[in-house]
Amino acid sequence: MNARFDPSGPLRGTTRVPADKSISHRAALIGAMASEPVRIRNYLYAADTRSTLAAVQRLGAIVDDRGDELVVRGCGLRNAIAPTNPIDVGNAGTLMRLLPGWLSFQPGSSFVLDGDASIRRRPIDRIADPLARMGARIDARDGRYPPFTVHGAPLSGIEYELPMASAQVKSCTLLAGLVTDATTVSESVPSRDHTERMLAAAGAPVTREGDPRGGFRTTVGNADELELPLVEVPGDLSSAAFLITAGVLVRDSRLVLERVGVNWTRAGFLRILERMGAIVLSDIEPPGAFGPEEPVADIDVTSAPIEATTVEAEEVPLAIDELPLVALLGCFAEGETVVRGAAELRIKESDRIATVVEGLRGLGADIEALPDGFVVRGTGRLRGGRLDAHGDHRLALLGAVAGLASQTGVEVVGMEAAEVSYPRFARDVAELVA
Repeated sequence: MNARFDPSGPLRGTTRVPADKSISHRAALIGAMASEPVRIRNYLYAADTRSTLAAVQRLGAIVDDRGDELVVRGCGLRNAIAPTNPIDVGNAGTLMRLLPGWLSFQPGSSFVLDGDASIRRRPIDRIADPLARMGARIDARDGRYPPFTVHGAPLSGIEYELPMASAQVKSCTLLAGLVTDATTVSESVPSRDHTERMLAAAGAPVTREGDPRGGFRTTVGNADELELPLVEVPGDLSSAAFLITAGVLVRDSRLVLERVGVNWTRAGFLRILERMGAIVLSDIEPPGAFGPEEPVADIDVTSAPIEATTVEAEEVPLAIDELPLVALLGCFAEGETVVRGAAELRIKESDRIATVVEGLRGLGADIEALPDGFVVRGTGRLRGGRLDAHGDHRLALLGAVAGLASQTGVEVVGMEAAEVSYPRFARDVAELVA
């Protein structure tokens, strides 16, 4: 499906963005592992998170949609049912990497995971390594790609140092650690901490040591059971980032995004915007904070001129999903915007370095790829044209925002990809412009 986004008038008003995708995935998964029913309010109903609901149902959980909330009746930590056919994760990379953490300690059971064409290009060796060290086994196509089989086994605790920052690998390892005496994951650069917060809220013994500059050691111990009575899912900051960017770039805009999650491990993009001179105001959680609750706040955005910046490797994990928007902002900023240390972008739903550079260059941007990032020379404008989403929801939304801020508009090829995370984006923009 192609969709056209023409140059926009000011975006004004108040809106709420879709529920947080990362937290929704985890709420459904940990709900399925819990011993008592888990109520989930404001669950995200999008393609990726529906895949998670379908997966946990295949494993024995019961999902009851009551309209105002979702109730997941889990099968407990150790009672997942191995289905006869493969579990289809769709396009959900988070599900693909977190679910094996639970399945790995179901002794005597084997589980096959598969997904769409995009998922089949995404490596799983980084979760296979810690799970193998703990005693589980994963058999993958060509040794590292889906479809793959998780063979459950008794697990032993390990101390694991992440080769590169990854909330998904950390989460998978910590979930597996729930049946060990103690499992510790060390990261020199902080990554998203939604999993450890939710596990703490569910009664698991979780501790964290360290600080944002030196990194963290997160330890989880043996849990007999998990109990998580209620999860209130905040608005998704990664989805909000697209409206925030539109509000910054489209002249005379002023908008407020209500009840967005402002966990400091997700707010790297807001800190980058502040450095660029954007007027984006919110009560962001202070760096290093940790607790079972997810902080929530409104975000106030006003259009303003911006300046170029450099994003270094240590900032990347806390802004990984928003880096394509940094490239778009760089087109309008004064000076040269550089992103380094973001090689992880090459193994997302698409090679986001290649597709972002190709897409924005086709719209008139002065941009070039680096092995681990990109360089954008700001011209203060973007002509417009045609951008192919390549099946990547964030690239589709990037094209839409580029169209709103461009001179001639942008036709997004494959806009249906946005269904993965922000199905109502075009409607929300129309309401804010009207």
